[in-house]
Parts: sequence; structure tokens; C-alpha cells
Amino acid sequence: MKLTSGALVVAASATTVSAQSPKYTAKIAHLEAPTQPRHRGLEKVAELVKARTNGEVEFKLFPASQLGNARQMVEGTQFGSIECTVMPAAFLGGFNPVVSVFDIPFLLPADVAKANALRTGPFGQYVLDTFTNRGFVAIALWPNGRKSLTSNKPINSTQAFKGQKFRVMDSRILIEQFGAVGASAIAIPFGELYTALQTGVVDGEENPLDTISTMKFHEVQKYLVVSDHGAMEDFVLFNPTWWKSLPEGHRKIITDTFIEVRPEVEKMKADAKIAALEIIRNAGKTEISDLSEADRKAWEAAMVPKSEAAFIARAGAEGQKAIELYKAEMKKLGG
Repeated sequence: MKLTSGALVVAASATTVSAQSPKYTAKIAHLEAPTQPRHRGLEKVAELVKARTNGEVEFKLFPASQLGNARQMVEGTQFGSIECTVMPAAFLGGFNPVVSVFDIPFLLPADVAKANALRTGPFGQYVLDTFTNRGFVAIALWPNGRKSLTSNKPINSTQAFKGQKFRVMDSRILIEQFGAVGASAIAIPFGELYTALQTGVVDGEENPLDTISTMKFHEVQKYLVVSDHGAMEDFVLFNPTWWKSLPEGHRKIITDTFIEVRPEVEKMKADAKIAALEIIRNAGKTEISDLSEADRKAWEAAMVPKSEAAFIARAGAEGQKAIELYKAEMKKLGG
């Protein structure tokens, strides 16, 4: 009888473990540290998805480039060694030129509700859909801050840009952005930027304020304009084979949860911006100013047309359609 009882206990334990074991597991890889908003948002998504699928879907998070650099993570997702990556648009242009639409300055309105309407409306959905024939399932856009501008020379007007050199990510659109105001742009690896600013290889750079403070660029920059001129957008990309293996209900839960958590991530980024600005101000090495409405209009009038033309030249008919959808949506939103 004892043996029979023990066998029953073992069988019951095995059944319990089986019920708790996930049927679908996904590795989610990204670039940021565990303390940063992207990862904290992913932790929330993982928790909610696990609960809402009754433990059937489990996300295992790999922050801080644990599974490789940006290209390796994107290729891993494309070919299936990684199930998902959350990657900034700036690192995806080589895989899908349509995402480079987000390199166009002043693309997203300052109004949070309008910006989210663009992400979730026909424009945002179209950009997500362009990943389908490139070996990805793109399910959501997440905000990852807005860029501001620093330099060791004054940047208080469009005329002040003339002759200055700025570091940019490797993007023709960003090069045209600066060329439109008489500045030159140089693609320099991010890890070399502090030294390039310190030694005068470039005069300035553009990044979100929390990146500027974390990387201590303000230590070697005299001027900062809080401009919010460029959107930093993250794409949530899944491997198609893994995604198709899920029941339709689970796919909906995952997609809805990423969209639901987005405002929380946006709030964390806004808080990080405020904290970063205080760090930069307290350091006392950088003159800080806000971009006035008049200067914003001048920057936009100078920079946007050439940046947009460079984007369409790169992305072709798909890029043209993205711009048309964007303009139609902006008209509806009153922007």
C-alpha cells in the first residue's frame, strides 16, 4: 500500500509540474540595462502575459546585449535563434528601410495622445506590416524618448549650425537633416562619441537627455538645447515561426499587452528625462535652453523637406506610401 500511495504522490506531483510548465517560451533580447524603462516595461509585459495565458507563455528577458549586438539580435530573431527583440528603429534601417521614416525630424507631434494615435493608426500599422516580407512579425511600436541637441558651439539659431560638425547614427536622413542647416554630419560609433566630443573630432551630437547624462556627454559639451526634435522608437519584433506556433488567442493577448504597457514605458521615459536634466543642470558645465516655438518652426522648415526626400530616395514606393499615410493621419489629427 505504501508503494502505491507513493506512486500516486509522484504522479500527482508530475501532473502539477506539467500544469505549471509553459507550453511556449520566448527569449526576448534587447540593448538596454535592466534599470532602464524598456526592460522594466518588458518585465511588466512578461508578468501580465504569463498570468493572462494561465502560465502557457513565458518570456525570458536578456537585457544589455547579452545575446549579441544589435545586428546579431535582429538576425537571431529573423532566423529563429531568438524568439523576439525590442529594437530601436535606428538599428533596423538596414533590414527594412521603411523604419527610417522615424529618422525624419519632428515626425511625431509633441502631444502624447496624437503621437500614440499615429503609432496605432494606419501609418504605424503600415510600417509594422512592412516587416512581414522581411522575415519578422512586428506587433507594436514603443516610445523610447526624444532627441535633444548638444554642441561646444552655440546652437541658438539655424544660422548657428553653419560649419559645425555633428555625430549621427549611420543614416542618410540624419546626414541630410544637418546638411539642410549648413552643418556636416559624421557617422561615429556610439562607444567612441565621448572621446570625439572631447577632442573636437565633432562639435556636437543628438541623443535623448537620459542618454546624454548617463554617458556624461554634458561633461564635454558647452551648450544643450532641449529640442525633442527626433523620435526614438522601438519595434517589437517576433520570429514568424514561433509566432505562428501560438494559438490565435495567445497572439492577441501578447499584442494587446504590449500596447497596454506602452503608456507606462512612456511615463518612465518622461521621468528619466526630468531626472537627467537635473543631473546635467547640477553639473554646471553646460548652458541649457529650450527650443522656442519660433526656432522650432525654423528648424522644421529647413530640416524636414531634405530629410523626407532622402528617406523616399532610400525607401522607394514603400517610403512614399508611408509619408502619404502619415500626412493623411496628421491632417485628421489637426497637426
